[in-house]
Amino acid sequence: MAGVRGGRALTRRTERVGELLRGELVEVLRRDVSDPRLGLVTVTRVDVAPDFSQALVFWSTLGTQIPPDEVQAGLDAAAAYLRGRMAPRLSLKRMPRLSFRYDASLSGGDATLDLLREIADEPES
Repeated sequence: MAGVRGGRALTRRTERVGELLRGELVEVLRRDVSDPRLGLVTVTRVDVAPDFSQALVFWSTLGTQIPPDEVQAGLDAAAAYLRGRMAPRLSLKRMPRLSFRYDASLSGGDATLDLLREIADEPES
């Protein structure tokens, strides 16, 4: 029984730490990063490994002409800097290494809404 309970507590804790990291990362990106590739990055979710060694950051962009692979390159290049800026602001024993993955769900949802608008604008036959 204690193992199951401990597992749930760990999951809640990793979720809590993920949200904490997401919020701080958004602030650091907004405040401290001047790379134009990262100007319109939206951090959608952060998944933290159970041992807190890694954090997988899911991101998306809307309304930008910068290709996702260029944004990914910018995030990869800035990962150590971002981690360094976040670490003193968070009360974590271990600051996870950051890795980034494009989250296409927002752009997919945007495309779906565009299609629905087109359908709504077509005259009935």
